[in-house]
Amino acid sequence: MKLARVRHGAAVHLARIEDGHAVLLEPESDAPRADVMVDAIATRAQLDGVGTRVPLDEVQLLAPVRRPGKIVAIGLNYADHAGESAMELPKAPLIFSKPSSAIVGPGEPVRWAGGDCQEADYEAELAVVIGSTATGVVDNPLDHIFGYTCCNDFSARDAQFGDGQWVRGKSFDTFCPLGPWIVTPDEFGDPQDHAIGIDVTDPNGATARLQDGHTGRMIFGVAEIITYVSRFITLEPGDVIATGTPDGVGFARKPPRYMGDGDVMTVWIDGIGELTNPCVVD
Repeated sequence: MKLARVRHGAAVHLARIEDGHAVLLEPESDAPRADVMVDAIATRAQLDGVGTRVPLDEVQLLAPVRRPGKIVAIGLNYADHAGESAMELPKAPLIFSKPSSAIVGPGEPVRWAGGDCQEADYEAELAVVIGSTATGVVDNPLDHIFGYTCCNDFSARDAQFGDGQWVRGKSFDTFCPLGPWIVTPDEFGDPQDHAIGIDVTDPNGATARLQDGHTGRMIFGVAEIITYVSRFITLEPGDVIATGTPDGVGFARKPPRYMGDGDVMTVWIDGIGELTNPCVVD
């Protein structure tokens, strides 16, 4: 099953995506921090019910989760990426976080001020959306997953490496594109068996595949990540885990390939789809 947050007319809905249509389910309230997807996950809402069927091209896909309680991210989780970064392989999952205020959805711009970031970089990642509370999980960690989506763990490398820690460089507003929808585990299958990458189209219209990896090359698989993270951090329904990026990031290229105004990034994951966002430099 594919589940999304969509805008249809003036209203935002939880929707089921099927056969080129969005089946509109629960509407989202207009409260400032409302998130109909997180609410549905937390309350185990009925997701296969009858709803208004609308062609997909008549709705706007939004970030599938708008305000999760937290975004946990895993650094250096592909050996080839650690190698290109000239960093040692981690002995345990390297945890950092991104704020939910960084989230944007499909088609929304990733934007930054040129004076604040001159080394803007992409990272294609498989994101896990938590479905049930997980704390100190040992057995069956994958049972706590609601579904999977695409993430672009966008980064200001000059801030990330210049600060000596990663919070500012990973946390600019708009630096966490998610989407286009959430795919449930029964449809997605083994999380360690999917191709993943990113294509970038420059302002002249030339497209290049800059990352082309496979989730089977993760150092720590999704099950191990949930077990490890939940030892220290309680994972709650709607929380997001970004599981790391394969090699091919911009700062490690020779010469570096940083993002600029007019670049368009498309993260793709086999079994989920594509997440496209333009870059805007103010």
